[in-house]
Amino acid sequence: MTFTNHLTEYAGLPVLEYRSREAMAAGDGGAADPLAMLTAARDPGAYAWRLADTDGREPAEGDFVLRYYERFCSDVDPTAVTALVIGNLSDTMDVAEPEPVRDAVLACAPRWTALRSLFYADLTSEEYEVSWLAHGDLSGILDAVPSLERLDIRGTGELSLPVAEHLSLRSLTLQGGGLPAEPARQVMASRYPALEHLELWLGMENYGGGAAPEDLSPLLDGRVHTGVRSLGLRNAEYTDPWVRALADSPVLDRLEVLDLSLGTLTDEGAQVLLDTPGFRGLKRLNLEHHFMTKEMTGRVREAFCAAGVDIDVSGRVDARRGYPYPAVGE
Repeated sequence: MTFTNHLTEYAGLPVLEYRSREAMAAGDGGAADPLAMLTAARDPGAYAWRLADTDGREPAEGDFVLRYYERFCSDVDPTAVTALVIGNLSDTMDVAEPEPVRDAVLACAPRWTALRSLFYADLTSEEYEVSWLAHGDLSGILDAVPSLERLDIRGTGELSLPVAEHLSLRSLTLQGGGLPAEPARQVMASRYPALEHLELWLGMENYGGGAAPEDLSPLLDGRVHTGVRSLGLRNAEYTDPWVRALADSPVLDRLEVLDLSLGTLTDEGAQVLLDTPGFRGLKRLNLEHHFMTKEMTGRVREAFCAAGVDIDVSGRVDARRGYPYPAVGE
C-alpha cells in the first residue's frame, strides 16, 4: 500500500484546492473553476482548503511560500476557515528544507481563529515517499492554534512534537513508514486532557521505526491521556508484541475502538486476542491486512462477532509468501 491519491474529504468536508484570484485571472489557475472558487470563498467553513501550489507564477525560492499563504488569507476570510489540508509546495517539503511550509503556517495561524482540523503533508508516493518526509519540530503549530481539535501528520521520520499542554486537541494521528521512539515519548509526555483518539503508525525499523511498548507505557498503564477511547497502533512491523502488551494493559478496559490494521498480526497474536476477555469488550476491532491463517481468521471473526464486536479481518496475506510485512514502508 502507498498513498496514491490526495485527500478528497477531510473532517467531514470536501477538499478544495486553493487558487488565487490573481492566478485565475492570469490563466494560471490550473483546473480550478473561477466561479466555484469565488462561491467557496463566500462560505469558507464549508470546505477543507488545500494549500498546495504557488499558482505557477513565482520561482521556488525566498519567501514564495509565505506569499502564497498570504494570498489565501486575503482571498478567503481566515477567521471562517475550519479545516486545512497542507499539501506540497514545489520542492519545499523535503528532507533538506522543510521549514518554509511550517513557518508559513505559523505566520498565518493567529488569523485562523476558527481552525479546528489540520492535515499536514497530504502527499502521494509519486511526490515523496512517506519515509522521506522530515518535518522537524512541528510543536509550534499546536502552540499557535489553541482551538485545534484534530491534527493529522504524514511523515514521522524526523518529527519532533514536544508540547507542554493543549486543551482542545481531541484527535492526533501520526502517519509514517517508521515512528521513532522520541516522538512517541513526546506524545506521552504532552498533556492533552481532551484527547479521545490517538493513532500511531509504528512502521518498520528500516524506515526509522523504533517505538516499542515501553515507550507507550504511560498510556498503556493508564497514567496519561485517560480520555482516549479510540486507539490505533497501525502499520506495525511486529503486531503480536503490541497485542500482548495491550492484553496486560489497564487501558484496554476503557477502549471502545482498537485499530491494529496494516500490520503483521499472526496466529500467535490472534490467540492472545481470543484468550483475553478484555478485547471482546470493544465496540470495534480493525485487523485489516494481517497474516493469520484462514482457520484462525474464521475463529477470530466468529468469536468477536458473537461478542457483538464490529470486526474487520479483511486483507489476509498468506504468510507462506514471505516474511510478514506492514502495509506501508516507503
